[in-house]
Order: sequence, then structure tokens, then C-alpha cells
Amino acid sequence: MSGISRDQVAHIANLARLNLTAEEAEQYTTQMNAIFSFFEKLNELDTEQIEPTSHVMEVYNVIREDDERPSIDREVALRNAPDEEDGQFKVPAVMD
Repeated sequence: MSGISRDQVAHIANLARLNLTAEEAEQYTTQMNAIFSFFEKLNELDTEQIEPTSHVMEVYNVIREDDERPSIDREVALRNAPDEEDGQFKVPAVMD
């Protein structure tokens, strides 16, 4: 893989609507080429025997069982409410 040129960095910056100075363009060119060289190093690894995965770690469901349980009484829940109306919390309107 060949490196990225300063003109390509300038083109990418233009697409992202970024105004780069000449020094920034040079700095980003150097940094992106370092990143690409790291990718090349990763390409040297033998991954033939590795099964593709979507996550590094095993993903499992952490949601509890949906068991029926008693809930707090409405009057108790509304006891500390700053304002309530018709058995519900009353809050200021956020939209007109």
C-alpha cells in the first residue's frame, strides 16, 4: 500500500470543509502515513484460522427476567412531587 500524499490530505480536508494550514496538512500527511503503515503491519498477521467475529468479547443478555413484582403506591410516589395533576407528575411544557 502506498502512502497518502499531501494533495490527498488537502482533498479530504476540503470534503470535510476544513481549512488546513500548510503545516497542518504536512502534519496530517505524516500521521496518516504512520497509521497506514500500522495497517500494513496488521496485514502481515496470519488470520486464516481465526473465526470472524463482530465483537471482541462474548456478548450476552444482561436483562433480568420479567417477573411481576409489587410496585410503589401512586400516592407514595407523588408525595414528593413538586406538582401533580390527576394522579400524574406535572412538569413544565417543553414544546409549544
